[in-house]
Amino acid sequence: HPENSEVAFAAVLGNPFGPNAERGVYRTKDGGASWDNVLFINDSTGAIDLAMDPNNPRILYACMWTAERKPWTMIDGSKHGGVWKSTDGGDNWKKIIGLPQGVVGRSGVAISPANSDRIWVIIEHIDEKKGGLYRSDDRGKTWTRINRDHNLRQRAWYYNHLTAHPTDENTVYLMNVRFHQSIDGGKNFTT
Repeated sequence: HPENSEVAFAAVLGNPFGPNAERGVYRTKDGGASWDNVLFINDSTGAIDLAMDPNNPRILYACMWTAERKPWTMIDGSKHGGVWKSTDGGDNWKKIIGLPQGVVGRSGVAISPANSDRIWVIIEHIDEKKGGLYRSDDRGKTWTRINRDHNLRQRAWYYNHLTAHPTDENTVYLMNVRFHQSIDGGKNFTT
């Protein structure tokens, strides 16, 4: 939290080898002495990424992912996955409508510190036509898929991490198998 060092949030995937109740988004209000689970979906879906609006710390976005590693396979995604938003500092959360629904895999989120209206989400989806990089320019009310290049999400269950440039709202970095940079808001990337 930019103004209160006692408040912090943690995205917790939980035990990747089986169902467990420690999954979700946790918040501390006492500098880490105690933690409350403020967003829990189920014992198979955890939080994989979390972003706080740097200009309004009451607004948070959490990427939820159903993941379980078995000796013979990887469970990667479910209808419970996706991006959730809180506008009251983590007390209440709503699943974002306008992003792909259905079986959603690992996602990543970034908010532009230069313009908090601009948010990027990278989504792995069972339907290749729905996966990709989405952008909102109205704080998550509407979304547009601006890039569907598979190279940006080719090993999604390992990576799918976004970082927004601190002063340029058009520059975003995406980490996957390679490191990618866009200087046009996510439409095009260089490696």
